[in-house]
Amino acid sequence: MKRILLFLATNLAVLVVLNITMTLLGIGPYLTANGIDPGALLVFAAIIGFAGSFISLLLSKWMAKTSTRARVIDPQAPRSRREAWLVETVHQLADRAGIGRPEVAIYEGAPNAFATGAFRNDSLVAVSTGLLDSMTEEEVAAVLGHEVAHIANGDMVTLTLIQGVVNTFVIFLSRLVGYFIDRVVLRNERDVGMGYYLSVIVCEIFFGLIASIIVAWFSRQREFRADAGSATLLGSREPMIRALARLGGLEAGELPKAFAASGITGAAIGALFASHPPIEKRIEALRQLRSR
Repeated sequence: MKRILLFLATNLAVLVVLNITMTLLGIGPYLTANGIDPGALLVFAAIIGFAGSFISLLLSKWMAKTSTRARVIDPQAPRSRREAWLVETVHQLADRAGIGRPEVAIYEGAPNAFATGAFRNDSLVAVSTGLLDSMTEEEVAAVLGHEVAHIANGDMVTLTLIQGVVNTFVIFLSRLVGYFIDRVVLRNERDVGMGYYLSVIVCEIFFGLIASIIVAWFSRQREFRADAGSATLLGSREPMIRALARLGGLEAGELPKAFAASGITGAAIGALFASHPPIEKRIEALRQLRSR
């Protein structure tokens, strides 16, 4: 219920803020008089912006399993002692976090792990064989605690809401600018012309880059919270610190782009676009948390 209310409140807030802003600036009446209904455009932008994000969220488990070729472990019939330990550890952490027990999966690849799913009680935690082979059980448990903390914090839903908000702004502002350039700059008096469509494409790319920076910033903040959540679930900061230190010396396995923000490590294309903070900063944050 809280997540549903958050979705509705966020969606309503975007609509209200943009409507008030356009009214105060006198943009709404001007656009309406010149062929654009800003209210209808805003509703269209919100529907498209949030629909894309939520459809992706609802399909996230299936997409994650398919793209990584992850194999879900049958909790009643694990194939090895390691698989049995993995399932038991995830279930214990989920019980401590007060969430439903996630599906547990293994996939072939370099060291990495991720959690995904639309609902706290119906999620997926996947770990790569590279991570299992390169870490001690205590360090793997810390990584699993990090992923379970993501689920308990509702990070997948929160990030979806944020993405929906920025999508709305990108779609709305791109078409607003496109219409302005087509009618005012190019002085096209007929139906929207090529100038409108080209402007929309350019603006969507430009505003999309800005939106990506915003979403990446929120993603980095949630990584700090998940690290702290792992420390809480395990009762100590040291396992997560050691796991991060070990990851810092390993080549992290790349996840499919759609799930990069869900992994324990992320590919840092640039500081502003990185979905994960530098490992050194994450370790320092854990050490500061310990000293409080």
